[in-house]
Amino acid sequence: MQYLVSVIDDTAGLATPDEMAAINAFDDRLKAEGHWVFAGGLAAPSSATVIDNRGEEAMFTDGPFLESKEYLAGLWIMEAPGLDVALKLAAEASKHCDRKIEVRPFQ
Repeated sequence: MQYLVSVIDDTAGLATPDEMAAINAFDDRLKAEGHWVFAGGLAAPSSATVIDNRGEEAMFTDGPFLESKEYLAGLWIMEAPGLDVALKLAAEASKHCDRKIEVRPFQ
């Protein structure tokens, strides 16, 4: 089963060099243990563009979909045999990147 493991942040700052080293080591472990699918960090919410093409013409709006104190800063897509393992890995991810984590299974 695959899980979206979202990194939640409340600042626009990038990971520190120590945090990046810890994240890279965690990524290497995920790869070695077969949990790795994909991961990446995201630019600040101010760089977002929202597109709504449900009407006659596509509308493009600069900025994030939702103004919030916290935002999606990055993600992992992990493979795990069940939710218990995914939650354990997510707890480790939170420790390594020093940020909150949200876990959601793919349907």
